[in-house]
Amino acid sequence: MSGSKYKNRKVEIDGVSFDSVKEGRRYGELRLLERAGQIQDLELQKRFPIRINDELVCAYVADFVYREASSGQQVVEDVKSPFTRQHPVYRLKNKLMHAVLGVTIREV
Repeated sequence: MSGSKYKNRKVEIDGVSFDSVKEGRRYGELRLLERAGQIQDLELQKRFPIRINDELVCAYVADFVYREASSGQQVVEDVKSPFTRQHPVYRLKNKLMHAVLGVTIREV
């Protein structure tokens, strides 16, 4: 079997490989916002270990993490299609991020 299980097409931008054209496009938008001074500290594929009672349960890997320049608020962002938003593993990790780490994921 070849191709992606979600029928997305990988793309490379600035030497960085992205899992979909939509994710690559969002990266371009965020880079423009960073250059304009609207966001700061853009990170790609940041890993968040989720621990309960000192035991590693799983890890969540966010597509993008950055700070909004105006408020200093950290944003954890993921590019999701309507289909992947409904995936049970994603939904569980999203809930764990909020319940355990207090992080709300911004879906684009």
